[in-house]
Amino acid sequence: MTDFQKYIQRYLDLIPSENWLEELNRSGEKTIDVFSKLTEGQSHFAYAEGKWTLKEMLLHLSDTERVFQYRVLAVARGEKKDLPGFDENDYANNSFANERSLQSLIEEYKIVRKSSKMLLESLHPTALATIGNANGNEISVETIGKLIVGHNYHHLNIIDERYLPNLK
Repeated sequence: MTDFQKYIQRYLDLIPSENWLEELNRSGEKTIDVFSKLTEGQSHFAYAEGKWTLKEMLLHLSDTERVFQYRVLAVARGEKKDLPGFDENDYANNSFANERSLQSLIEEYKIVRKSSKMLLESLHPTALATIGNANGNEISVETIGKLIVGHNYHHLNIIDERYLPNLK
């Protein structure tokens, strides 16, 4: 197994059931539930120096999902070029998430998730099996879709373990 395969497998292993499209819905609902219970003040919490605030975390989920959506679309439509990677810390540092309202970030997440759902559910099974290249690695459209889900669960776990227990 390559390092890339190990890297993505840690996200895929977090998907609780085989029905990853249903888990796309569940992870979205859980995320909205968690963030909807926060106050504006709590959304500025970071569990350690240099770690993202909850607002930055939520926008990171939307940003990453958008990148994955583009990869899904490009590969499913036959793109042959290697799709670029991205640096999530650069994105977070340039997001200005903390200057936005928590509600605006929640609404954005809802729209991004709805867009992912519509895109992934519209794909023909042959498109899901299509292999492309992203960040120098071969990957299928279905695996990219599953990464949206697993990545979301990864961050929900971090929120449960490191953020929520420390909120006042």
